[in-house]
Amino acid sequence: MDLVVNHTSDEHDWFKEALANPDSKYGDYYIFKEGVNGLPPNNWRSYFGSSAWESVPGEENVYYLHAFTKKQPDLNWENPVVREEIYAMINYWLDQGLSGFRIDAILNIKKRLEVGQFEPDGEDGLAFIGNWILNQPGIGTWLKELNEQTFKPHNSMTVAEADVPEERLKEYIGSDGYFSMVFDFSYTDIDVPNTGEWYKFSNWTWEEMKANLYNSQLVTQENGWAAVYLENHDQPRSINKYIPEKDRNKYSKKMLGTLFMLLRGTPFIYQGQEIGMTNVHMSNLEEYDDIATHDQYNRALLAGLTAEKAMAAMNRRSRDNSRTPMQWSNEKNAGFSVSEKTWLKLNTNYPTINVEEERKTSSSVLNYYKQLIQLRRDSQYKEVIVYGEFRPIEHPDVIMYKRVIETSEVLVIVNYSNSEQAVQVDDQFSTILLTNYESDNQVESKLILRPYESVVLSNF
Repeated sequence: MDLVVNHTSDEHDWFKEALANPDSKYGDYYIFKEGVNGLPPNNWRSYFGSSAWESVPGEENVYYLHAFTKKQPDLNWENPVVREEIYAMINYWLDQGLSGFRIDAILNIKKRLEVGQFEPDGEDGLAFIGNWILNQPGIGTWLKELNEQTFKPHNSMTVAEADVPEERLKEYIGSDGYFSMVFDFSYTDIDVPNTGEWYKFSNWTWEEMKANLYNSQLVTQENGWAAVYLENHDQPRSINKYIPEKDRNKYSKKMLGTLFMLLRGTPFIYQGQEIGMTNVHMSNLEEYDDIATHDQYNRALLAGLTAEKAMAAMNRRSRDNSRTPMQWSNEKNAGFSVSEKTWLKLNTNYPTINVEEERKTSSSVLNYYKQLIQLRRDSQYKEVIVYGEFRPIEHPDVIMYKRVIETSEVLVIVNYSNSEQAVQVDDQFSTILLTNYESDNQVESKLILRPYESVVLSNF
């Protein structure tokens, strides 16, 4: 279950009581500050754009902090009573038999509150709040307390949305770490500039992608267990992000599946990824529901982009790309809903990209994902694929790595380009476990990989 403990809704009883009775105990459940010279306490920009401070209704000079939208006021973790309330809530669910949590925005719970106007980092005159609230000194004390009072006694599985510095990874996912695993954003956010202004191009390359992927695997392997993924509710569709438009087909989609499903760690498949769903084209900003998309569009205009270019950037990177209705069939509303209008616009390709259609076709993306899952769960190669050591193999034109347990080895070779690539293969790898082309490649000492071909080989 998703666990959100950095903030609550502004409709939560705690927050309502805090506004109605500021002197009650709930007044210290959130972060309230007086403004300065008629302005908010500082010029922090929230993650979703605009000021991170919202004025309290009926109060002339009092504001509350929200790292995200104004409807999500941040909790005051400095208050031990708040922490006790949170732990009691978590234990309530765990006592029901819940196995664990995906933990949202957890690195933001410790704030370094400072008042004043800081150097703006954007045309809006604001400064990114993350510099003051992301992974701040002292957060480990609370994360350890959280683990020891909730997750650890229940032996829960926890995966945290936490961009952890490499040098601190052992604290988070080591044998006595705060969580079971954390998501790594180094390769999934490769298309986002360091400034966080995703309407701009980061001009990433596959060489960088390969380096980030290898580093993530090696560093995580040294410290604990990985959570690997290509898509989630905050990402555009992976096929659009990683592959040029002219090359987006079942082969490149399967190639991406091979790449991440055979890495060391627990793979997370996001809804629609397993059938190769793509980004949706929105005609105007009003068709987007995502708050962050509206902010990025306005910031793009402030930065001098034309409305047309700003809209193209939203179509490329908006989080709503992954939030459109799941495409179950070619029936009305892709079989997602019987209502006249779905919550977000349907992707127009649903008549051909849908679960029902792909179940019928043996060479579909869906059935390929099933083969990948079967390799991990029910085959004689399970142990080495799940638990084997990750060993990268340097090659200038492909991603190539081994999974190894003692003498058992599986070799994964991924051609991420639209041209043929030649790869030298050790004679010991004589068995083809899986390939994303219908006609198998022949295993020879010099393997010629077709465009976007991926091959999985073993030595046993």
